[in-house]
Amino acid sequence: MKYMLIMRATDEAYAAMGEVNFDEILETMGKFNDELINAGVLVAAEGLEDPAEGVVVDYSSETPVITDGPYGETKELFGGYYILNVASKEEAIEWAKRMPGAGPGVKTEIRRVSSIDEFPQDNIWIQKERAWREATGQL
Repeated sequence: MKYMLIMRATDEAYAAMGEVNFDEILETMGKFNDELINAGVLVAAEGLEDPAEGVVVDYSSETPVITDGPYGETKELFGGYYILNVASKEEAIEWAKRMPGAGPGVKTEIRRVSSIDEFPQDNIWIQKERAWREATGQL
């Protein structure tokens, strides 16, 4: 089963991270990533750019409204994610408990990623997606 670990932090926690030596951050994250790789559970891991560089597409009105960042409250944002292929939610939780940079003002949300196998296999759109995944080596 795949689980996404979504990293969130308060403004204060983001500010505190800015004071840490970037080489130290890379070293700590690199060691954690290496553990995930050696355990055979890492599928993907990415950090995200500053929300001020992003945009939001809001579909609340008939014509979508585009808003430049920054936007929302920090608690609505996430700074990066991991996707792990693990046996259970409990295993995902155990990995999240070891997440580098964790501390006051930092949270990790854990959500299961649905598999294409969970959707109706006789649906034409699911069949097209499965064919695309197979053609691109993602299945």
